[in-house]
Amino acid sequence: MSTPLVSFLLPTRNSGATLAGALDSLEEQTERDHEVVVVDDGSTDGTAALLESRGDPRLRVLRIGHAGLLAALNRGLAECRGRYVARMDADDLCRPERLEGQLEIAEADGDVSVVGTQVEVFSTEGEVAEGFRLYAEWQNSLLCHEEICREIFIESPIAHPSALLRREELLALGAYEERGWAEDYDLWLRYHAAGRRFAKVAAPLLRWRDHPGRATRTDGRYSVENFLRAKAHYLARGPLRDRDGLVIWGAGRTGRRLSKHLIRAGHEPVCFIDVAPHRIGGTLRGVPVLAAGELMACWSSQRRPILLAAVASRGARALIRDQLADMGLMEVEDYLCVA
Repeated sequence: MSTPLVSFLLPTRNSGATLAGALDSLEEQTERDHEVVVVDDGSTDGTAALLESRGDPRLRVLRIGHAGLLAALNRGLAECRGRYVARMDADDLCRPERLEGQLEIAEADGDVSVVGTQVEVFSTEGEVAEGFRLYAEWQNSLLCHEEICREIFIESPIAHPSALLRREELLALGAYEERGWAEDYDLWLRYHAAGRRFAKVAAPLLRWRDHPGRATRTDGRYSVENFLRAKAHYLARGPLRDRDGLVIWGAGRTGRRLSKHLIRAGHEPVCFIDVAPHRIGGTLRGVPVLAAGELMACWSSQRRPILLAAVASRGARALIRDQLADMGLMEVEDYLCVA
């Protein structure tokens, strides 16, 4: 059997109701030079029988005892033979031109490590949840490397089942690691920390299914607290290194929770900035809460400060960006948005 250009990596467990559609969408890819590596993670429904009935010679099935998603991903990755690995989930669907569009970018620019796509969200079980829809819209707005990196500490900027990665690079970066938070977000943060480049096809080539059983709703690794732990971990080892003054804009819930994890990582804020009158003039974590107009006095007293805008509201984030721009501060260089 010849070595394929791309290996689709598809872990699955008890997905008999949706798996056939996902596999059909891979068979219909206009780029034919690929294999599909399905890891059946101990399914107890009709998944095994469905896989046995498929006639595509490019389909390779690995059956393992139930070990969980990370183990299934790494087990499947070890069997992938392609130069590229394309992720796919058993409950999603690809547009026929997905792989062709991603390869066009990856083959044209060897410096691009991860190529995602825009997504189209859908549900066969009622309305798409508003939070999921807004998240997809936000992801779809981030197309180039600079946009993705600017927003990477807000949320996961690439839909994992839409990603195309270079296999050897993925392996060199440690593949999928268990850190107690979402494995896909951890992966993008590691790529970012390593200085790798991202890109995204400006077309919705993945149909991303919303349903009550999504891991983001059922797996504790996707909790807000664990996402904040991930952000604090990579902020401490990257953007906050060699900075002597940490300012956190936001003394509300997000700022409080993020500061807790940053302090544990050895980065204590010198002050908080807030706009709520009842917070201004008080203290949080033992440091003052200042008004926005007091920021530059605090800022100028530090040798190499950095500000984290730690607010969850997209509307508030836009206002903060405008205020910081008026003060002459530059995003990424002087401040980052975190949520």
